[in-house]
Amino acid sequence: MEILPVGPVVLIDTAGIDDVGTLGVKRNEKTKIILRKTDIALIIIDPQLGYDTFEKELVGEIEKSKIKYQFIVNKIDLFSIRNEELNLPHPPLFISSVTGEGIKYLREYLAKISPVDTGPSTIIGDLIGPGDSVILVTPIDSAAPKGRLILPQVQVLRDILDHQGLSIVVKETELKQALLNLKKKPKLVITDSQVFEIVAKTTPEDILMTSFSVAFARYRGDIKKLSEGAEAVDKLKPGDNILIAEACTHHPQKDDIGRIKIPRWLKENVGEELNINWTAGGDFPEDISQYKLIIHCGGCMLNRREILRRIDITNKNKVPIVNYGILIAKIHGLLDRALKPFENDLKDFLFRQNKKMVKA
Repeated sequence: MEILPVGPVVLIDTAGIDDVGTLGVKRNEKTKIILRKTDIALIIIDPQLGYDTFEKELVGEIEKSKIKYQFIVNKIDLFSIRNEELNLPHPPLFISSVTGEGIKYLREYLAKISPVDTGPSTIIGDLIGPGDSVILVTPIDSAAPKGRLILPQVQVLRDILDHQGLSIVVKETELKQALLNLKKKPKLVITDSQVFEIVAKTTPEDILMTSFSVAFARYRGDIKKLSEGAEAVDKLKPGDNILIAEACTHHPQKDDIGRIKIPRWLKENVGEELNINWTAGGDFPEDISQYKLIIHCGGCMLNRREILRRIDITNKNKVPIVNYGILIAKIHGLLDRALKPFENDLKDFLFRQNKKMVKA
């Protein structure tokens, strides 16, 4: 949803997490999972109940997770109460969900404390200039959602529009004709990772090419760390444990990238079967020490905070992590080309890769 002047937000209500018993324990566990991707926590205080043990424990968890938070005192249409009476550690904001009093100020306050993302502010906007053409290759197969594009494709399309670029959207079968129709070569070709090989053969070497997933490796996560994880692919052995983490909970199709294609490509690369497990949605284990490699989706359904948290877990467990696009480029021998548009972010990594190629 959109909350002005903050912008697009996801609101998650954790009502009932102070319940007791078996259900209460489960709700508390779910709350801790939600905190992993929370940028701002709003702690609603009922004037009748006040600031008690449960709220204090919750604040402790929030502070431990280094999340910005704010106390909100509701029901001011029913109760006249001061901060001193509540004994809160920080001054609260006073609102009424019935009359709307204080809501406008709350929105303005949220805009002020919204965390500044230290990552890229654009997906590929810094790679193009006004008037530059970008071709987006979006295959329509049995796994494609009916009647629409997937989220990363839509977000890249919007990013091009925001930077006054010219976007051309085609299937892989129409890419050759699209290139012939242009009087001036495109600045960039971005493809779905599943058709990397076809697009690479069709796109001249002097045109930059990457995938939506590789672009999201930088936008949502840490492209350097994810690129380094690709090196683990060459070290995999039959029977190694692999975890494939999907951020969404879609129904797998017969051509599903995470359930069918990637396992097949890995088997072809290793020569024999690997022991592959999957997680989906918000599930991601804290203990991943048994795995030789974590393969993560592009992460379009997660915010950057959650992706970086998962990467941090891999760092602590000393387990390499790679995302779909980088893995597929690696398997098909296209990694250098797929990363070239982002060479300013990857100078050290690409230098090491080039030294390996020279030695080989």
